[in-house]
Amino acid sequence: MRWLPARAHDNGVFILFSNGVGEDDGEVRTGNAMILDPYGRVLAETDALDEALVIADLDLDLLPTATGRRWIRGRRPELYGLLTRRPGHELDPREARFSTAPVLTPDAPA
Repeated sequence: MRWLPARAHDNGVFILFSNGVGEDDGEVRTGNAMILDPYGRVLAETDALDEALVIADLDLDLLPTATGRRWIRGRRPELYGLLTRRPGHELDPREARFSTAPVLTPDAPA
């Protein structure tokens, strides 16, 4: 769960995370839940290997000054076009998730 605080901070948003419990299509879901603030601080979490509920008060006054929100003003939309082009080696999401093949780089032959 180390990536959750980074995503909350990067995007300047509250994150409410929940995970299933038990076996799901060959993977074990651990059932942990977490609430994070826009600075990546954990407000509430559970590590129960069972169903559980977490509750936290959200301080909306944190949103206007959150680092991730300030960075949105420095974005460069003119560079986003590269992200919308199909390079030709796309996989459907499930295939991408479970693929063991190395990820192709732009310079590598397909």
